Amino acid sequence: MSSSREERAARIRHLLDTEGSAVGENTRGFNRGRYDAVADLEAYESLKDRARAIKADAIADLPALVESVTEAVESNGGTVYLADDADDANRYIREVVADRDADRLVKSKSMTSEELEVNDALAADGVDVVETDLGEWVLQVADEAPSHIVAPAIHKSRADIARLFNERFDPDEPLETAAELTAFARERLGELIADADVGMTGANFITADSGTIVLVTSEGNARKSAVVPDTHVAVAGVEKIVPSVEDVSPFIELIGRSGTGQDITSYVSLLTPPVDSPVVDAGEPDVALADRDDDREFHLVLIDNGRFDLREDDELRETLYCIRCSACANSCANFQAVGGHAFGGETYTGGIATGWEAGVHGYDSAAEFNDLCTGCSRCVNQCPVGIDIPWINTVVRDRLNRAGDDGRFDALYAELTPDAEPGGLDLGKRLFGNYGTLARVGSATAPVSNWVASLPPTRALLERVAGVDRRRDLPTFERTTLRDWFAARGGCRVDEASATRSAALYADVYTNHVDVDRGRAAVRTLEALDVHVRLPSVPESGRAPFSQGMIATAKEAAEGVHDALRADLEAGRDVVVIEPSDLAMFRTEYGKLLPAADADALAAGSYELFEYVYGLAENGADLEVLTGGPEPVAYHAHCQQRTLGLEAYTTAVLDRLGYDVVESDVECCGMAGSFGYKREYYELSMDVGKHLGDRFAAADARDRTVVASGTSCGEQLDDLLDRGSRHPVELVAPDRRSER
Repeated sequence: MSSSREERAARIRHLLDTEGSAVGENTRGFNRGRYDAVADLEAYESLKDRARAIKADAIADLPALVESVTEAVESNGGTVYLADDADDANRYIREVVADRDADRLVKSKSMTSEELEVNDALAADGVDVVETDLGEWVLQVADEAPSHIVAPAIHKSRADIARLFNERFDPDEPLETAAELTAFARERLGELIADADVGMTGANFITADSGTIVLVTSEGNARKSAVVPDTHVAVAGVEKIVPSVEDVSPFIELIGRSGTGQDITSYVSLLTPPVDSPVVDAGEPDVALADRDDDREFHLVLIDNGRFDLREDDELRETLYCIRCSACANSCANFQAVGGHAFGGETYTGGIATGWEAGVHGYDSAAEFNDLCTGCSRCVNQCPVGIDIPWINTVVRDRLNRAGDDGRFDALYAELTPDAEPGGLDLGKRLFGNYGTLARVGSATAPVSNWVASLPPTRALLERVAGVDRRRDLPTFERTTLRDWFAARGGCRVDEASATRSAALYADVYTNHVDVDRGRAAVRTLEALDVHVRLPSVPESGRAPFSQGMIATAKEAAEGVHDALRADLEAGRDVVVIEPSDLAMFRTEYGKLLPAADADALAAGSYELFEYVYGLAENGADLEVLTGGPEPVAYHAHCQQRTLGLEAYTTAVLDRLGYDVVESDVECCGMAGSFGYKREYYELSMDVGKHLGDRFAAADARDRTVVASGTSCGEQLDDLLDRGSRHPVELVAPDRRSER
């Protein structure tokens, strides 16, 4: 059952207090390690492209690959079983274990086995199931669920684990250090593995040509679980199959770097059971492979459980490209704060979890955490196979929104959306998704609209009905919009016929109705650089409805934007965008919403404001006409500006103008558009934001003028700091105190 706003807020507060510190320290460490590891990898992008192509081809050819791997394993004397769902898989596994009259099964870390809940199924038969991965064993002892795909006990500190072991096992001497805890676990698990009847592993990859199982691990117990017992059961989703051993190579290069920042994981094992099980990079002398029983059994249990349906789903298919590296989780600011016990479903955690949960457990599981993805798109660049994870989250959100309207999820809709209008969209999402309409009304009725919105009864009503947290200041609408100001001054003051360039300035909703100053500054800056500026009447970009999962509304907006800018593009005018999230719509999301030719034309002809200014300077424009430093500045770049690789242009322009710039190395402000306004996520938003606040309160930044490229970033900084923030164009615009 979907939880209410109050329950979600309470759950997040609890996790921030109890698990947030350990999760944050570990995930941010993994993420920093990833940056370092991939920086040293030659041809990183080409490796990613190759890995993605292999997965795309494998998923396309999946039925044939299942047949090939079945033939290969059976020719070696093994058995392959294709399970329809979790119950079917567990039935088969229980039969195998019963046939061996097994008392104990030892098991390496496997998210697929977590998906099946195979431990519970075997325990019901009286089988002692022992997790042999250290993190999984810690959680088994603690009776807790994993909170991370790669590091399941990431939410526990060393002190937590020591306390757990000392209470549960009462060792002769209390365990304290990491070395003592590891040695204790190694000895105890080694004894349990040696006495096991059946071993179970997952598989990172399976090669169709030879039936080889590839295990990529940071511990040696996975290969012990595979080769010490006489019976080995491997469970794996069908998406783990790749055509050949050669196809594994790019993934080995990428998976460790992407997940934990290692150049390569400690153990890479290639097992071709049951006849021969060669081990690569052995390093485990206590595993006597030569002494195995010749009468070994091997069972490969391939799992469908919704995967073939995902394969047929054009919008969610890329979920199956996932190699379970956790880069999306480690790079996500919200995950860094609360971990997988909030940002996850029945099995899977992190950004990609929405696709997995929707596919294998259903939309009810995905609904619980789907809104924690803010669509910042940082994870797309980090994913080693380039999955568009925000799009998958948006598609699932859209389907959940429409659950009461299209008949596909009627039985589930009332349960999933207790705060929604009957048969309609959640009121909070409806409000935020139609922010453009709200802004038009707000400006037309200002200042009365601002006064009414600030009244305590209004704030209480907004919080109760639409979930808008009353602790967050609301935007203040301007009576005179940017377009009104531009028309009143007579348009552009640079003649188009003699101008160096001609540009259509995209006046986003916030610039046009709220932060008009930055729009005026942008116009004056471009005019000073001899650019003829047009300010066409263009609809909102669709970012607001898109972020709420209102894809049809976003598509209408995208079509309106392209139609409004078509004449400018055809005339060779540049489209200059102030708000990075809108530029991200033009360059990326519109590829999903518009015909390819229209999306490509708008993407190619659009520029972020400082990207454009920098380009003008590189082509001969004199920046000395702008306002220069040496004013000390603290600068924070918008997350989607970083994803697009554009943040350096602002710094470069400010440097050329003589400003003394300190850059923020914090990647997320925590506001994320409407996310920081939502009652259930306010504490999380502020917890993420505190890192940015701390950065700009540090000694080298505390007395500087704060500038931020994004609307959300500026709003969050205004709440975090005792001094306001500005858009950087307000610094550089000539005569910025005139022409109000």
